[in-house]
Amino acid sequence: MAWDTERTKTQLLDAAVSEFSAKGLAGARMDHIAKAAGISKERIYQYFGNKDALYGAVITAELNRFFMGLSIEGSGVAAVGDFAGRLFDFHAAEPGTAKLLFWVGLEEGVPAGREAICREQTPRLIREMRRALPGILDHDATDLLVTILTLCSAGAVLSQVDLLMAGAGSGRTDRRRKAIVLVATLAAQDLATKMAGQHE
Repeated sequence: MAWDTERTKTQLLDAAVSEFSAKGLAGARMDHIAKAAGISKERIYQYFGNKDALYGAVITAELNRFFMGLSIEGSGVAAVGDFAGRLFDFHAAEPGTAKLLFWVGLEEGVPAGREAICREQTPRLIREMRRALPGILDHDATDLLVTILTLCSAGAVLSQVDLLMAGAGSGRTDRRRKAIVLVATLAAQDLATKMAGQHE
């Protein structure tokens, strides 16, 4: 029976996301990744070379997946609120992505060699934000995007803050989602109102 190389790589990457998002590059163990994937550690080295190379492959794959799933649909402030809600849902369902990027920030700062992904995808999102809120400037769209991105990902990496301050009562996730959608909508409304005032 032929070995399914692509399937094996996918299993390794999935296991590596879990390990790296929990422990970062320094704390991750290759034998743990191999065990979780059900594959020999030697095969990881065969496919990816070493831990640093595997880490790079994981970050690149997750950044691509993350950005490809982002889109601002529709127009007006409601579209911005909808975008924030969908992004919150993504991180709530898959906290590993936000945790992984948090580790990247702690251990690498700007992830070397992977800026191209952000450079390719950010202009698209800025255009979509400006289409939703006609008249706003590039830097306003960028600031609003960064604000929403960081708000939505914070729950995955700073869950202890939410737990300490708000407790673990039922419905907490829904309330947090509504709060983030409200903040995004109000920020978008503020920008839209300012631009309307400048054109009067």
